[in-house]
Amino acid sequence: MKREFAVIGLGRFGGSICEELSREGMKVLAVDSNESKVNEFKSIATHAVIADSTDEQTLKDIGVKNVDHVIVAIGENIQASILTTVILVDMGVGNITVKAQNDYHEKILHKIGAHHIVHPERDMGRRLAHSLISSNILDYLELSEDYSMVEVRAGMKMIGKSLIELNIRAKFGCNVVAIKQGKDINVSPLADDQIKTNDILIIIGADKNISKFEKIYVID
Repeated sequence: MKREFAVIGLGRFGGSICEELSREGMKVLAVDSNESKVNEFKSIATHAVIADSTDEQTLKDIGVKNVDHVIVAIGENIQASILTTVILVDMGVGNITVKAQNDYHEKILHKIGAHHIVHPERDMGRRLAHSLISSNILDYLELSEDYSMVEVRAGMKMIGKSLIELNIRAKFGCNVVAIKQGKDINVSPLADDQIKTNDILIIIGADKNISKFEKIYVID
């Protein structure tokens, strides 16, 4: 069964989510108060409607309560983002993801009951910073305020050594959850698995511990 999503706010962020979900064959209800933006997505989303998301009755009328997941991607209008989220929580929507503009906005969203909060600009900045530090850092994903997942290419100091020899968990408090070699992915690698040239490690840990690991084994 196809999952149903509603994307409220069709700016650059919300629009890209709408396009990707639609491309993946999901049912998408695209919502914005701007008629021209809604018209852009009439041929992309399953349904595209002009609506004021800060009006509870309007959200009920367009069937937002019945979708599996609502993404609040409202841009600069923090008040509208907060009011929309409050209404969705009160309506009992099961899954609510909200784009936060800043840390203060995020705190409010946590307090009013948003299930997931994303910082696209901040997260992209962190990803870029990590990739600039070293060509061996391929990707960076924030899991929470203090924990992240990083995808790194094995550095020269790691080649030919097993995970137990590297002892990453004991030395740095990080866990190697998978090793990629080309198209093959070794999930939950064993302690005696040896690191080879061009291996890509997926590591989870506290940000401070990942940073220590990177300085020793990853940064050029």
